[in-house]
Amino acid sequence: MTEATVLSLASKIFVITLKLAGPVLGTTLLVGVLVSLLQAVTQVQEMTVTFVPKMIAVALVLLLLGSWMIHSMVDFSHELWSNLPLYAK
Repeated sequence: MTEATVLSLASKIFVITLKLAGPVLGTTLLVGVLVSLLQAVTQVQEMTVTFVPKMIAVALVLLLLGSWMIHSMVDFSHELWSNLPLYAK
């Protein structure tokens, strides 16, 4: 396996990781900021107020985008396994 092949494979891995983790992390960040602003305005400092909305938002994102995420992972895995002889050289 050449250095170019390793770099190409690593690049593909990073891209698929960002594509799959991005929506969940972005949603968590957005909900966290909104809840923090709400807590600052109302001066309610309860830990469950930050945790529960994030869990609900992540569950909704996974419900909406879960099939796309699985499809992306299956496609990447299929591509990886089909190109395995090229990587073994």
